[in-house]
Amino acid sequence: MITRSDRSMGIMAATPQTASATIDDCRRAARILRETPGRLGSVVHLDSERADDVVISADLHGHRINFTRILRTAELRLRPRRHLILQEVCHGGPEYPGDGGCMSHLLLEDVARRVIEFPGRVHFILGNHEFAELTDFPIRKGHQMLNLMFRRGTETFYGPAASSVRSAYLDFLRACPLAVRLANGVLISHSLPEPLSAPIDRKRLEQPLEELDLTPAGPVFSMLWGRDYRPGTAEAFARAVDARVLIHGHEPCDAGFLVPNAMQIILDSSHHAACCLTVRVDEVANHRAMVERIQHLDAPEPSNGSGRPRGG
Repeated sequence: MITRSDRSMGIMAATPQTASATIDDCRRAARILRETPGRLGSVVHLDSERADDVVISADLHGHRINFTRILRTAELRLRPRRHLILQEVCHGGPEYPGDGGCMSHLLLEDVARRVIEFPGRVHFILGNHEFAELTDFPIRKGHQMLNLMFRRGTETFYGPAASSVRSAYLDFLRACPLAVRLANGVLISHSLPEPLSAPIDRKRLEQPLEELDLTPAGPVFSMLWGRDYRPGTAEAFARAVDARVLIHGHEPCDAGFLVPNAMQIILDSSHHAACCLTVRVDEVANHRAMVERIQHLDAPEPSNGSGRPRGG
């Protein structure tokens, strides 16, 4: 079997045994996500019977160091009633030598393994970059097609088994929930829909995804890609999904987080100022108090302040 250090450096291709193990892991993780206790349609409901608190992280984009920091912060082995929310690991981070593509597929596999290790406690919510992989929707950053980089990286590592491995990746992504709802009215999703997009409400979220949802014309697309953070937009979405506080990723933030209005918190876990937030399931959903507890991954204590978007 190939070692993790070898994989991270792209030194050698995977053996057939490694490919088979990855396929099994992704299929098993997909089943666990679909059968998560408290899951209703595309939403996982968490109350005090299932959890004490939840560590919420945001976009990682292949950042393995921050992924490790998030796991260390969560202390899932030491805290059996703690849950962890992860999102957006695809596209970004180290690349294989030459034109070998992106290594972020390895981080996706590690997320699947954490889902298996802590069944029902690690929730990988769907982000727009995973949606792009699931639907072949093209994403370009600079001069690079990120979908192509991701697929090329998988082919570099898995060779002739890449197609089978990719099929298992997609099965895992198709099983991801769109949101996690806490009993106190906190809703965690990748983003929120634009005002003029196809409507989405609590009833729709609590139904399984359909093929129409996985198209640019569907409501899920706007919910994952939306960037309208005006107070009115947040309030309208919160009413539609019956939420008191909205916690998202998606938007790059220089300071690791952004507070665009009195209802939303945006986290960014993808760079040196990466942040996360721990929320108790039974606490009163107080937006200001939650903002004060936002924690930088490289800092032992919660941080204060406000972030600003990097754009893009």
